[in-house]
Amino acid sequence: MSDNLLIHNIKTLYSNNHKPPVKGLKMSDILKIDNAFILIKGSRIAVVGNGDFSGYINKDTEVFDACQTICIPGLIDSHTHLVFGGSREDEFSRKIAGEDYLDILKSGGGILNTVNQTKKASFEDLYQQAKKSLDEMLLFGVTSIEAKSGYGLELETEIKQLRVLKKLNEDHPIDIYITYLGAHALPKEYENRRDVFIERIINDLEVIKTEGLADFVDVFCEVGVFDALETEKILRRAKDLGFKLRLHADEIKSIGGTQVGLKLKASTIDHLMAISDDDIKAFAKTNTIANLLPSTSFFLNKEYAPARKLIDNSVAVSLSSDYNPGSTPSENFQLTLQISGNKLRMMPSEILTAATINPAYSLDIFKDLGSIEVGKKADIVLLDAKNLEYFIYHYGINHTKTVIKNGFIVVNNRQILKENINEII
Repeated sequence: MSDNLLIHNIKTLYSNNHKPPVKGLKMSDILKIDNAFILIKGSRIAVVGNGDFSGYINKDTEVFDACQTICIPGLIDSHTHLVFGGSREDEFSRKIAGEDYLDILKSGGGILNTVNQTKKASFEDLYQQAKKSLDEMLLFGVTSIEAKSGYGLELETEIKQLRVLKKLNEDHPIDIYITYLGAHALPKEYENRRDVFIERIINDLEVIKTEGLADFVDVFCEVGVFDALETEKILRRAKDLGFKLRLHADEIKSIGGTQVGLKLKASTIDHLMAISDDDIKAFAKTNTIANLLPSTSFFLNKEYAPARKLIDNSVAVSLSSDYNPGSTPSENFQLTLQISGNKLRMMPSEILTAATINPAYSLDIFKDLGSIEVGKKADIVLLDAKNLEYFIYHYGINHTKTVIKNGFIVVNNRQILKENINEII
């Protein structure tokens, strides 16, 4: 494959090129270029233009016809639980019958069910199951993800998950940004020894840091899991060690998690279905990203996060799948985006911003990724859709035709091109 790739015959190119974090009205203010072309040199975007492109072609240029598809930046899914053992279809009927998640958790289901299966799974089993999911994500146009541990609740299994993620990051074209989520649930054996478990998590942070297994630390701050004081204790130590912070908060009840995240300048605070009006006002004064996970609300038949209120109050919003075996067992990130239009009342241009440049900011990769701009890495998706609005309107299918990662075509005609993937890795 040539080092120079020119993509032409793009019906319309869409990208939010505002400096992130992108808030308020700027979330819907996106660049649109009709009859566009992109010249890629190596792994970087060299030229973005429209009309005549002949002056950019030489004997070393590979020319690729986009066939009147639309073009967007590579999608960034910034909250996933990629590596886990088994599955939880056995709990599905209980949820349909109306049983509350916290009740399922108390009975040994939920996260604790997956913890047991993950402990029993071999490295290879975890690797192969997660790789299959990564392939699905790539076919849906996802080029970068955040992925968490959290199904060990003890150091050996947590490290096993983190090492699987590091190996997948080496072997797969999707870039993986790794988060340690040791404080995902309280193991049953620690129900009357909460302080002991929290101290163990804090001590384990040093091991994770020394071995270079994660860049972020996350805590599940919720009723029945970890309270705000416990969350702050763990995250403050993580920050002291040099980790960047993420936080599950206000998913079911608002118990102070958002205040902790804002105080510690977390990169994201995630879920936020139960966020208070006062916390929204406080959020707007910061650069922390409100990371919304509407597929979880969809699957659990729960309330949706107040995206419209957050955006209208100048909070920077991102969207993520929350892919996991219990509350979002789907790799279809496009469906997440389509739910965001219908249920979160977000406009297609806002959705694009929330799936590209804002999550890039939250992962601290925005200088290289998240928008189609000269000098940035060439992570690009071509969608078989009339326009951006049609992409969000026509829900439940895969609109992706072509995926370009680091300047290489890794998906074409909805098929993964393994020979080009080998060039990347």
